[in-house]
Amino acid sequence: MEEIILTPPVTDSDVGKLKSGDRVLITGDIFTGRDAAHKRLVDLLDEGNDLPFDIKGQIIYFVGPTPARPGQPIGSAGPTTSYRMDAYSPRLIAQGLKGMIGKGARSSEVLEAMQRFKCVYFAAIGGAGALISRCIKRSEIIAYEDLGPEAIRRLRVERFPVFVVNDIYGNDLYKAGLKQYARL
Repeated sequence: MEEIILTPPVTDSDVGKLKSGDRVLITGDIFTGRDAAHKRLVDLLDEGNDLPFDIKGQIIYFVGPTPARPGQPIGSAGPTTSYRMDAYSPRLIAQGLKGMIGKGARSSEVLEAMQRFKCVYFAAIGGAGALISRCIKRSEIIAYEDLGPEAIRRLRVERFPVFVVNDIYGNDLYKAGLKQYARL
């Protein structure tokens, strides 16, 4: 299987090359956020205010990491179930978000926004948070420190492993996997 290296910020052309099932290694800066942070971001947009970072071309990782051990940039950093962000994701996608990392299926509204505005959904391996954290080289809180683990962070990652679940063409790795399993 070919390794695809992706370096944010991501363009429409970049996401256009990705297909459901592709293994991708992300190197560069990504952002974190869970439902409480997502709500605040959408509230800012509703009020006509700027977001705390330029979301265009960015990737958000749905994670609430554990505290870092001494000498480490971050603690365990496994993905959070993504459906909790579904109420907010279409609005952020419309603002230029190009990728989301989490686990679990997404709603039809999110899938529609992903196709319309060219955004992909990646899965990180749940239960592998300690291993994933080895790919995180730097972590800094950039907004909502009061949310603790759910604060928005900028992470510097190297060869952060993900799979494309939903591409911009309507393909879904989870559905394809179920169909393949049903044939066995």
